[in-house]
Amino acid sequence: MTDAPTVAAGAPHEGETRRDFLLIATSAVGAVGTALAIWPLIHQMNPAADVLALSSTEVDLSPIEVGQSITVVWRGKPVFIRRRTAKEIARAKADDASDLPDPQPDSERVQKPEWLILVGVCTHLGCIPLGQRATEPRGDFGGWFCPCHGSHYDTSGRIRKGPAPENLAVPKYVFVTDTKIKIG
Repeated sequence: MTDAPTVAAGAPHEGETRRDFLLIATSAVGAVGTALAIWPLIHQMNPAADVLALSSTEVDLSPIEVGQSITVVWRGKPVFIRRRTAKEIARAKADDASDLPDPQPDSERVQKPEWLILVGVCTHLGCIPLGQRATEPRGDFGGWFCPCHGSHYDTSGRIRKGPAPENLAVPKYVFVTDTKIKIG
């Protein structure tokens, strides 16, 4: 008989253990290499720094007089900020009961009644409505007027007449202080 070592049944051979280790190590190095190669492709889909900088805008409201409107830019779109008069607020609340194409009460469109903040883009074809300056036409309802196709908005930015299907959008905003808002 030979003096060959006997291997117990079910015990792994030394070669199999080394082979398993090499397979696992090679797979791990391959997975890490693949992840490192793919990461630049995934990272390039993140928004650029200039886009992230535009994601929110802070606006000081203290210089705005009652009845005055300003326009600021947020995410490349005009945002209308109007400090409404008591007459405009009363008219907006009275219009809550009107037959509106896109019904929404004034109280849902503002956080503080005197401040109306809207994205200044017509919901019909993306034009910028007139009515921010005192010399511009404000339409039949005292708000904004889009001369391209004749959409009329009221003092709460709700569509009242014309082809626009929806009210002017209200962006997400918070009052940081009594005289400062953060849009976005």
